[in-house]
Parts: sequence; structure tokens; C-alpha cells
Amino acid sequence: MNPPPLLVLRGLEYRYSDKILALRDLNLNIERGRKLALLGSNGSGKTTLLLHLNGTFRPTGGAILLDGQPAGYEHRSLNDWRRRVGLVLQEPDDQLFAATVAQDVSFGPLNLGLGEAETRTRVQEALEALRIAALAERATHSLSFGQKKRVAIAGILAMRPELLVLDEPTAGLDAHGVTHLLNALQRLHEAGTTLVFSTHDTELAYAWADQVAILHEGTVLGQGETTAMLEDRELLTQARLKPPLLLELAQALETRRDDRNPLPRSREMLLALLRERLCGTVPLAPDR
Repeated sequence: MNPPPLLVLRGLEYRYSDKILALRDLNLNIERGRKLALLGSNGSGKTTLLLHLNGTFRPTGGAILLDGQPAGYEHRSLNDWRRRVGLVLQEPDDQLFAATVAQDVSFGPLNLGLGEAETRTRVQEALEALRIAALAERATHSLSFGQKKRVAIAGILAMRPELLVLDEPTAGLDAHGVTHLLNALQRLHEAGTTLVFSTHDTELAYAWADQVAILHEGTVLGQGETTAMLEDRELLTQARLKPPLLLELAQALETRRDDRNPLPRSREMLLALLRERLCGTVPLAPDR
């Protein structure tokens, strides 16, 4: 029997104190070992949703299940929940507060009650995983924006969460910074961490996510395998999103899809396909 999803949200509703309805009848499954993109335009409810995933916000309606059981909001249950689900905010300065990188990353493990030796081990592992060990003694205020992002992630990673939740992880980064961060996150994923990230960038979701959940006006319009979701023009139009260019180009080339010839999901894959077509080694259209 397969275990239940790590997190399940059913009929979730959230109203801010001014009675504005931010989430409504929202359903979402977060399965272990996947990379899930929460894709939506600005104002669709992505950040509000993320703040429910580790208990920062408590819904005003609906249910959240952790390992198939109702999530608890008393102190002990919340602490256990936040050990398992780590949240990285969009602005790293909202999470960095210690004088040096090592001190900042050590805060989480020490707050869990771990000893100094175990804390040092976890800090070193987290810094090495994000490839920022050389920054351990640097002042946090002296870091670049991209370095601060990685330090913020390391601080959560040192608590060894099962699920890492990231709000717009590539926002504010240049192309090199995006590549560096995504490579680091990919290594974490391959080591067993489940990843959920919010974005309005369909290109990022298409290139990197296993699954996509499309949000609009505080609800999930649909969730499923990435390519299938991003091929649904009607759904994307409803959510005020454009399909990713790589997918549109692949469709224009009438690319055949099977296990040996998947749709290109990176610039390099698309260029390889175009070279094959230009050399005439692959037919321009599938056999009919």
C-alpha cells in the first residue's frame, strides 16, 4: 500500500483580518520526492498558500493533512511540522539576522535543542550542499543577493526538512545566479528532499518541475504532470499565463513524443532537436 502524500490540502479557505478572501476551496496534493511548481500570476494567492504549508498561517476553513493526519497547531505539533517542512521566503533579508553566515545557519539546529557538535556537523553539511562553505565567517550584510538566498536555504536545510518550500526562488537573480541556485536545489532533490516552489514563470516551471499546480484568484485550477498542464491553453488563459516558449517551439516542430523522444524541456535539448531537423536526420512531422 502506497503511503499518503506528504501534505494534502482540502477545501482550504483563508480570509485576512480585513475579510478579504485570499484562498477559496483550494485543493492540493504534495507527493514525496517530487518537484512541484505552484504557478500563478501576481495576486493569485501563491505566497498565502505557501505560508499554510508549514503552519505559519492557519486556514479559516478546510483541512490540511500531514502524512494523512490532520495537522496540529499547538506548540509541540507546530514544532514537529516545521522540522519536516522548511519555508524559504522570497526576500532573504527577511530570514537572515545573525552576524555571520555560520551563526545564522546554526540558529535552526540550536533551536531544535541539538548540541554544539551536532549543530556544527549540520551547518557544515548545509553550507557544502549549497557550495557556500567558504562564506562561513562572512558577515551576512556583506553578501550579494544570490549569496543571501543560498544562506537562507542553508539555514532551513540545516534542520533537515523532508519538504523544502521556496517562494519565487529565482526572483532578483541574474542568469548565472539562477543556474547556480537551481543546480544546488537539484542536488538537494536528488538527495531525497521534496521541493515546492512558487513562480509566475512558465519557462521555469516547464524546464524544472515534475508537476504543476495552476493558481488563479485563490484556488487551484488544476494540478498534474508538467507538460500536460502547460499544454492546456484554455487553463493557462484562464490563469492569465502564457505557455512556455520551448513547449510552443516543440509543438510547432510537431515533435513526436515517446520514451525515446520526449519534448525538449531545456534550451540545450531544443537546440539538439533543431540541429537534427536541419541535418535531415529526423522527419519534420510524425508518421501518419
